[in-house]
Amino acid sequence: MMNLRAQVARKLVLLISGLVAIGIAATILFAPDMFYAAYGIELAGNTNLTNELKAPAGVLLVAGLLMLAGVFRTHLTTAGLMVATAIYLPYGLSRLLSIALDGVPHSGLVGAAIFEIAVGAVCLLALVPGRAAQLSN
Repeated sequence: MMNLRAQVARKLVLLISGLVAIGIAATILFAPDMFYAAYGIELAGNTNLTNELKAPAGVLLVAGLLMLAGVFRTHLTTAGLMVATAIYLPYGLSRLLSIALDGVPHSGLVGAAIFEIAVGAVCLLALVPGRAAQLSN
Protein backbone atom coordinates (compact mmCIF):
# COMPACT_ATOMS: atom_id res chain seq x y z
CA MET A 1 0.00 0.00 0.00
CA MET A 2 1.31 3.43 -0.93
CA ASN A 3 1.88 5.85 1.91
CA LEU A 4 0.05 9.16 2.16
CA ARG A 5 3.09 11.26 1.15
CA ALA A 6 3.52 9.22 -2.03
CA GLN A 7 -0.17 9.57 -2.86
CA VAL A 8 0.00 13.34 -2.36
CA ALA A 9 3.15 13.55 -4.49
CA ARG A 10 1.46 11.65 -7.33
CA LYS A 11 -1.57 13.89 -7.18
CA LEU A 12 0.56 17.04 -7.10
CA VAL A 13 2.43 15.86 -10.20
CA LEU A 14 -0.91 15.22 -11.91
CA LEU A 15 -2.29 18.59 -10.84
CA ILE A 16 0.64 20.48 -12.33
CA SER A 17 0.72 18.30 -15.46
CA GLY A 18 -3.00 18.64 -16.03
CA LEU A 19 -3.19 22.39 -15.46
CA VAL A 20 -0.25 23.04 -17.80
CA ALA A 21 -1.71 20.82 -20.52
CA ILE A 22 -5.15 22.44 -20.23
CA GLY A 23 -3.67 25.95 -20.21
CA ILE A 24 -1.57 25.33 -23.30
CA ALA A 25 -4.40 23.60 -25.13
CA ALA A 26 -6.92 26.33 -24.33
CA THR A 27 -4.52 29.04 -25.45
CA ILE A 28 -3.79 27.26 -28.73
CA LEU A 29 -7.50 26.66 -29.32
CA PHE A 30 -8.68 30.19 -28.51
CA ALA A 31 -5.64 32.48 -28.93
CA PRO A 32 -3.25 30.68 -31.28
CA ASP A 33 -1.72 33.85 -32.75
CA MET A 34 -0.68 35.06 -29.30
CA PHE A 35 0.59 31.66 -28.19
CA TYR A 36 2.76 31.02 -31.22
CA ALA A 37 3.98 34.62 -31.51
CA ALA A 38 5.71 34.10 -28.15
CA TYR A 39 7.92 31.57 -29.95
CA GLY A 40 8.52 33.71 -33.02
CA ILE A 41 5.95 31.82 -35.10
CA GLU A 42 3.55 33.90 -37.18
CA LEU A 43 0.31 32.28 -38.22
CA ALA A 44 -0.68 35.42 -40.19
CA GLY A 45 -4.19 34.27 -41.00
CA ASN A 46 -2.98 30.92 -42.37
CA THR A 47 -6.20 28.98 -41.85
CA ASN A 48 -4.65 25.66 -42.85
CA LEU A 49 -1.78 25.99 -40.38
CA THR A 50 -4.09 27.21 -37.62
CA ASN A 51 -6.38 24.24 -38.21
CA GLU A 52 -3.44 21.83 -38.18
CA LEU A 53 -2.16 23.26 -34.88
CA LYS A 54 -5.56 23.22 -33.19
CA ALA A 55 -6.17 19.52 -33.87
CA PRO A 56 -3.50 18.24 -31.45
CA ALA A 57 -4.53 20.97 -29.00
CA GLY A 58 -7.88 19.21 -28.68
CA VAL A 59 -6.09 15.99 -27.80
CA LEU A 60 -3.92 17.87 -25.31
CA LEU A 61 -7.03 19.38 -23.70
CA VAL A 62 -8.65 15.97 -23.21
CA ALA A 63 -5.37 14.54 -21.92
CA GLY A 64 -5.10 17.40 -19.42
CA LEU A 65 -8.64 16.76 -18.23
CA LEU A 66 -7.79 13.07 -17.72
CA MET A 67 -4.72 14.09 -15.74
CA LEU A 68 -6.85 16.30 -13.52
CA ALA A 69 -9.41 13.53 -13.11
CA GLY A 70 -6.62 11.48 -11.54
CA VAL A 71 -6.20 14.17 -8.89
CA PHE A 72 -9.82 13.92 -7.77
CA ARG A 73 -10.59 10.27 -8.50
CA THR A 74 -8.07 7.91 -6.91
CA HIS A 75 -9.00 5.06 -9.24
CA LEU A 76 -7.87 7.29 -12.16
CA THR A 77 -4.55 8.39 -10.66
CA THR A 78 -2.45 5.72 -12.37
CA ALA A 79 -4.26 6.22 -15.68
CA GLY A 80 -3.71 9.97 -15.38
CA LEU A 81 0.01 9.45 -14.82
CA MET A 82 0.17 7.13 -17.82
CA VAL A 83 -1.52 9.75 -19.99
CA ALA A 84 0.79 12.48 -18.67
CA THR A 85 3.84 10.33 -19.40
CA ALA A 86 2.51 9.46 -22.87
CA ILE A 87 1.93 13.14 -23.67
CA TYR A 88 4.91 14.93 -22.15
CA LEU A 89 7.79 12.55 -22.92
CA PRO A 90 7.01 12.13 -26.64
CA TYR A 91 6.51 15.88 -27.06
CA GLY A 92 9.88 16.63 -25.49
CA LEU A 93 11.74 13.80 -27.19
CA SER A 94 10.24 14.76 -30.56
CA ARG A 95 11.52 18.29 -30.02
CA LEU A 96 14.99 16.86 -29.34
CA LEU A 97 14.77 14.86 -32.56
CA SER A 98 13.79 18.02 -34.40
CA ILE A 99 16.75 19.88 -32.90
CA ALA A 100 19.06 17.10 -34.08
CA LEU A 101 17.56 16.99 -37.57
CA ASP A 102 16.50 20.59 -38.19
CA GLY A 103 18.63 22.77 -35.93
CA VAL A 104 18.02 24.75 -32.77
CA PRO A 105 14.71 26.64 -32.68
CA HIS A 106 13.59 29.65 -30.61
CA SER A 107 14.84 29.43 -27.02
CA GLY A 108 11.26 29.13 -25.78
CA LEU A 109 10.85 25.91 -27.73
CA VAL A 110 14.10 24.54 -26.33
CA GLY A 111 12.80 25.41 -22.87
CA ALA A 112 9.53 23.65 -23.69
CA ALA A 113 11.47 20.51 -24.61
CA ILE A 114 13.35 20.56 -21.31
CA PHE A 115 10.12 21.15 -19.35
CA GLU A 116 8.25 18.39 -21.21
CA ILE A 117 11.02 15.85 -20.70
CA ALA A 118 11.29 16.75 -17.01
CA VAL A 119 7.55 16.51 -16.41
CA GLY A 120 7.30 13.29 -18.41
CA ALA A 121 10.20 11.77 -16.47
CA VAL A 122 8.66 12.72 -13.12
CA CYS A 123 5.33 11.21 -14.22
CA LEU A 124 7.10 8.04 -15.32
CA LEU A 125 8.92 7.82 -11.99
CA ALA A 126 5.62 8.29 -10.17
CA LEU A 127 4.34 5.18 -11.95
CA VAL A 128 7.20 3.00 -10.70
CA PRO A 129 6.32 1.29 -7.41
CA GLY A 130 8.33 2.81 -4.59
CA ARG A 131 9.44 5.84 -6.63
CA ALA A 132 6.41 7.98 -5.82
CA ALA A 133 7.52 8.06 -2.18
CA GLN A 134 10.90 9.42 -3.27
CA LEU A 135 9.18 12.28 -5.13
CA SER A 136 7.71 13.48 -1.84
CA ASN A 137 11.05 13.56 -0.02
